[in-house]
Amino acid sequence: MPHRRACDLTPTDRAQIIRQSQLGPGLREEFVALLGAASQAIDVRRRRFVYRAGDAPDALYLVARGRVKLCRVEPDTMREAVIDILPTGALFGESALYETGARQFSAVAFENARLLRIPVGEFKVAMGESRELYDHTFRLLGQRLSRSERRVADFALDAIPARLEKLLEDLSEQYGRPSDGGVLIDINLPHREIASIVGSTRESVTVRLNDLRRAGRIEFVDRKILLLRPPAVVAAA
Repeated sequence: MPHRRACDLTPTDRAQIIRQSQLGPGLREEFVALLGAASQAIDVRRRRFVYRAGDAPDALYLVARGRVKLCRVEPDTMREAVIDILPTGALFGESALYETGARQFSAVAFENARLLRIPVGEFKVAMGESRELYDHTFRLLGQRLSRSERRVADFALDAIPARLEKLLEDLSEQYGRPSDGGVLIDINLPHREIASIVGSTRESVTVRLNDLRRAGRIEFVDRKILLLRPPAVVAAA
């Protein structure tokens, strides 16, 4: 549905998006249809906010196309701490299920994105009736909490180079695809974005990435990062 406006999508179209998302597997058709009917499709341009910290937590969102960045923005300086970058198919905004005051974090379109906005009331109704949706949502909460706790530990225990290498491993698992000689992280991630994730500066990240390139551990391909396999592994493959 790439050439249709978000407002033109029918409940059947929106149900198809849900069916193909991370929510889809195992979700019974009646609940796919329920969420499709309850949702609203919206298009968000790159770098525009989906919601801001302080907004009412009144909906969850599903990424139908593009990627979305979860972050915290310091109001006075506009410095940004990136929490995660979510791919097509991901659900986010789940804090609406437990927050009653205001959002603590912001969501920004990392690139032009199409989203499904699902009001939290309808989502809770579906969770109450669908064990599959209930289980998926709590697995999601657990995974995000675990990732946050691991990142806090990394900040406390690791120096910047170790944080950067762990981030590259995480990104290769989430966005990696096999390529000649290694795994290509298939996302254009500017050095300033990487710096905001690992708690460093753009200049320091650039220096460290260049060190890794000279050491034969990474290469830059069309503004993306290729994690190189050791020569022995390449020969065996």
